[in-house]
Amino acid sequence: MTYANSEALVSTEWLAAHLQAPDVRVVDASWFMPSANRNPREEYDAVHIPGAVFFDVDEICDTANPLPHMLPAPEKFASRVRKLGLGNGHKVVIYDSTGFTMAAARVWWMFRVFGHRDVAVLDGGLPKWRSEQRPVEDLPPMPRDRHFLPHVNATLVRSFDQVKANLATGREQIVDARSAGRFNGTAPEPWPVKHVGHMPGARNVPFLDLIDETTRTMKPASELKARFEAAGVDMTKPVIASCGSGVTACTVALGLYLLGHKDVAVYDGSWAEWGNHDDAVAEV
Repeated sequence: MTYANSEALVSTEWLAAHLQAPDVRVVDASWFMPSANRNPREEYDAVHIPGAVFFDVDEICDTANPLPHMLPAPEKFASRVRKLGLGNGHKVVIYDSTGFTMAAARVWWMFRVFGHRDVAVLDGGLPKWRSEQRPVEDLPPMPRDRHFLPHVNATLVRSFDQVKANLATGREQIVDARSAGRFNGTAPEPWPVKHVGHMPGARNVPFLDLIDETTRTMKPASELKARFEAAGVDMTKPVIASCGSGVTACTVALGLYLLGHKDVAVYDGSWAEWGNHDDAVAEV
């Protein structure tokens, strides 16, 4: 079984062969949970794939929103990526330094939300690239502004009100990317919340279950399909992916997209919003 939408991933071999191509741009989207005590910008400054620019998930967002790294306005996204030299006509390849396709999948989804379709995730990320002794550098890039015209695809995003309304209709399946402990309310949440557990009827597919822990690459299509089916996900029905703060939900969205399931939206607020909302319903 092969991926139905294999263009969403590129291998380290492919990127090495196309690193100097004039239409290819590389993005380091590294991000860590606050508890990790790691600074992604400092790590990027110390070592990155040659020519890669740094995409700051916590700055290219709606900084006026108290929730973490929510989607920015289209104008802000366009302004920031223009300055990074990313725009129309580019194939954008995104990686992160964990290799577990976390923030890389988030930024992949963000580009698609704002209408840029030629975007892919580097399978295995920086750890796989470095394990293969491929080149890295610490030089700051010098990107030229590139025109980026955003076209918002609202079908890829869900709000609190939309998710709450869906609980009544059941039209879209909710797939939760958090760990089983957080899903069941037995493990602590990294964000302060009033409610623990999960949304009624949600299926649990922890995002790490989609990643090969040795290579840090996405699992083969047959294994992805089996994992979603084991969780009770109907591949013929639309999906809302959720997690803690809208990052690892995008790994679930990527996994489903690879399998050919394009009717997948991400609940941007995720449990950071749902777990604090007075009108939210949770069960364990």
